[in-house]
Amino acid sequence: MMVEGEETPGRQDVSQTRRTLSVRQAAFIGVGSMVGAGIFALLGAAGEVAGSAVWISFLFAGGVAALQGYSFAKLGARYPSAGGFLEYVIRGWGQGHFTGVIAWMLFAVNAIITAMVAVSFGSYASSAVADNDDWIIAFAILIVLVMAALNVFGSHAVARAQTVVVIVVVGILTIFSVTTLANMNIDLLAFSGYPSVRQIVSSVALTFFAFLGFGVITFTAKDLGDPSHQLPKAVYLALGIATVVYVAVALGVFGTLSVDEVIDSGGTALAVAAEPVLGAAGYWLMTVTALFATAGATNSGLYPAAGLCDEMAAVGQFPPMMSRRVGQRAPMGIVATAIAAIVLAVFFDLNAIASIGSAVALVVFTLVTFGHFRIRNETGARAWLLILADVTTLVVLAAFAATTLVEEPATAVALVVILLISVALDLAWKRRRASTPSATHGQADT
Repeated sequence: MMVEGEETPGRQDVSQTRRTLSVRQAAFIGVGSMVGAGIFALLGAAGEVAGSAVWISFLFAGGVAALQGYSFAKLGARYPSAGGFLEYVIRGWGQGHFTGVIAWMLFAVNAIITAMVAVSFGSYASSAVADNDDWIIAFAILIVLVMAALNVFGSHAVARAQTVVVIVVVGILTIFSVTTLANMNIDLLAFSGYPSVRQIVSSVALTFFAFLGFGVITFTAKDLGDPSHQLPKAVYLALGIATVVYVAVALGVFGTLSVDEVIDSGGTALAVAAEPVLGAAGYWLMTVTALFATAGATNSGLYPAAGLCDEMAAVGQFPPMMSRRVGQRAPMGIVATAIAAIVLAVFFDLNAIASIGSAVALVVFTLVTFGHFRIRNETGARAWLLILADVTTLVVLAAFAATTLVEEPATAVALVVILLISVALDLAWKRRRASTPSATHGQADT
């Protein structure tokens, strides 16, 4: 395990990098990722499990995310790094195979998030332009390529784009929420129509996907002027905005449409819910908003790729090629993530992508906080809050395994495949590194 204050050879000191982001910009990168992944993509899927109680599911998911956010914020304040919360894994678990496997799983989660929101963008774009599902994948691929190109220009370009996206999206969603809540049918939200508590809790694993964007914020540390103070503020601000937006919009949608109508509308539920209140103009307004939000979420999903791969390659957890530049400009991390996202978008449906991403992320976040518990004296975190964070996450995982994984065996198989691939990649690289002295980076495995 690393000693406090020790620097790993090959790593770039955060204090020596160029600062470009404010707390608001860092938070907006997270909000842009969360809002696009949650509201515009998951309402129909979450409705299938939690019914009209989706707003409770979002509230619970926000609570779980806030507890994990506390852990991440404390770690980020103590160990700001370009590697985001992979730095926290290294601090908590050392430089061995365990960390390597988590790093590859995180890479997979990042690609899954990007694929999921890209497919959602494709759904809205296809509906708006051609009213034909045959174009969904084409639009999904297009947005991944466009946002990958934007990320090549650097964090400042990403931050400026996300600021515009978040202001537009949150502003319009506020109008939508106020309008629909003022005109909603309260009977549609009656407690008598809610499913069992177990179903609502199990749905939290799905709605938690809507909060994964807060993890993206940890990768902004390299671009913050004072990461030890700014990073926690950005995490809390982003989670607060996202939770309020999710709960308000879920109440508005399920107070306007029946559960069956929400499910049938799929990825365009918000646009359909806006039409009864705001007319045809409302449908198109929400469609345009969804395009902004899902494009921004794709942008945010790709953002951590370069920092993650550069940092993991620097400490020897990834092969050096993962930190190279394609054409002397495009980071290999972004290129590899974009390719993986496109493959996922082509071969997996929206619900499958969300389920896989949520489950893998819940496992990774749980392991990060378990590792944090081991070094809590260095971060000043309260032990009971860390324990509560992991207990609530494990409860959600257990409920998810007892329902979704049983009913969707393909998702369970995909999770096992991701784990096995992560283990295989780590073992293959570590063996090659051990047999090639010149390829050794960082500390030896523990």
